[in-house]
Amino acid sequence: MRILVTGGAGFIGSAVVHRALQAGHHTLTVDKLTYAGRLESLADVLALPRHRFVKADIANRSEMEQVFGSFDPDVVFHLAAESHVDRSLDEPAVFIATNIVGTFSLLEAALRHCTRLPAARRERFRFVQVSTDEVFGALGDTGTFTPESRYAPNSPYAASKAAGDHFARAWHASYGLPIIVTNCSNNYGPRQHPEKLIPTVIRCARAGTAIPIYGTGANLRDWLYVEDHVAGLFAVAEHGRPGGCYLFGSRSNVRNIDLAEKICRRLDDRHPRADGKSYATQIVLVPDRPGHDYRYAIDPSAAERELGWRCTVPLDIGLARTIDWYLANGAWLASAATERAGTRGMSGAGP
Repeated sequence: MRILVTGGAGFIGSAVVHRALQAGHHTLTVDKLTYAGRLESLADVLALPRHRFVKADIANRSEMEQVFGSFDPDVVFHLAAESHVDRSLDEPAVFIATNIVGTFSLLEAALRHCTRLPAARRERFRFVQVSTDEVFGALGDTGTFTPESRYAPNSPYAASKAAGDHFARAWHASYGLPIIVTNCSNNYGPRQHPEKLIPTVIRCARAGTAIPIYGTGANLRDWLYVEDHVAGLFAVAEHGRPGGCYLFGSRSNVRNIDLAEKICRRLDDRHPRADGKSYATQIVLVPDRPGHDYRYAIDPSAAERELGWRCTVPLDIGLARTIDWYLANGAWLASAATERAGTRGMSGAGP
């Protein structure tokens, strides 16, 4: 099988690329290499004969036409996106350009490609639109997101992802492009960009600086280990219904403050502070972010029932793996120093 991965130098995208190559698929990675796209994530596979890398902007329609024409994919995993809520508040135009215009450009190229395929390959072709639970907005104290949940985005990031999802569904309904939309809860694991919540807590703790948490820290998130998410995406490409929607989550809702303290306890055990105090003493509550959603929670029953997918990595085990990876790869965290000062709060929102 020939697999095209957009945003393949990013956190989730690089995990998809690795899994595709491990399974023996011919794989093309497309990435613009913005601040969040790092070739280091693909260092061990860049030279493999079954792998190609193309630096390109998905919003450039002529470049996407060339990509589809030269690679001839059977499956597209669309992960290229601007994904950080804080940045979307500061620079919404960038999110519109990539997440909306870029998705439109990619859908157009995919549709033209699909119509040129022989009938048997056209039946098997899939375009997987990888989205987020943030498109559904916030939950109250009860309830979960399901494939039937209505979209109610509350940040420029979430709105731009929602628009991309709607375009994808429209291209299925209007033109027959075999689209499948997926929504995931917060991903975590090795190689995540240091601006995200878990790497930020680890980075600030190890640097001896304040660990910033928005508001009271009571916001709840469902945390999904990245390898579990990637397994779900491949199950979707193989067994998912065109036009369908599948949600991936772990059913492990944790308050942001509790997650930060959990990380600090693991760091206390693995790399104690010289003064013997807990890293948790560095946690500082900072002013809340505008439009900060209170709670996300996903019901993955449909994915479990239809795809046979299961979350296999409990939060404590996944956190232990993640923290130990960052402790062994300190340069990864250090590279964030010029990207984002560690003085702003982090909600952990966004996959």
